[in-house]
Amino acid sequence: MIRLLLAFLMLPLLAGAAPAPRDWTKTVTRTADGAYRIGNPAAKVKLVEYLSYTCPHCAHYAGQSGPTLREKFIRSGSTSVELRHATRDRLDLAATVIARCAGPAGFLGTSEQLFAKQDDWYPQGMRFEQSNAQRMALYPQGAQVRALAYGAGLADIGKARGLSDAALTACFDDDAAILQIAAMSDKSWKAIAAAAAPQPGGTPTFVVNGKAYASLDWAKLEKILRAAGAK
Repeated sequence: MIRLLLAFLMLPLLAGAAPAPRDWTKTVTRTADGAYRIGNPAAKVKLVEYLSYTCPHCAHYAGQSGPTLREKFIRSGSTSVELRHATRDRLDLAATVIARCAGPAGFLGTSEQLFAKQDDWYPQGMRFEQSNAQRMALYPQGAQVRALAYGAGLADIGKARGLSDAALTACFDDDAAILQIAAMSDKSWKAIAAAAAPQPGGTPTFVVNGKAYASLDWAKLEKILRAAGAK
């Protein structure tokens, strides 16, 4: 009888318990052209970022924006971000393949690691490419990019994120996926040029709810996002 009474008394408490809010940073989808969209598909604020992994400004932006953009705006569901590649060189392509090899679930975390460790792998990759240019010229294109990924230490970042050597090899041997990156990058650079005209454009470039912005730092972009409804 006492147990039944206690259970009855607890019913209002159980009924009033609010469910845990959804973490929208875990929702990652791939668009038709191969970009990755993170967050609520129905978010009020839709951010597009054109990025390059060898771009120091992109790395700086990633470090500054993460605590607010990812942990507040995206997590809450108010904002989604679509990351579109604008590759600049073979080392950038190698990093892009590593990030995408992680798949939708691992893409964002791997991208963040690539930017966080850019000061290490970028100069290492430049030195490796210069020292091994003649030997690498004998390889097929895919093998050249794969060798660069290993020589730069990019493969180690992928392995730390759970990728095996076999998985990495499969990703670098996927000609269709690499062609998709090239096609996306071509479109991205055209969009970047249009956003920055008449000045030359660069990465990162942003689009917020359809309006393009060039040469923004995180402080300025945050104000634009908040004004649009990010919270």
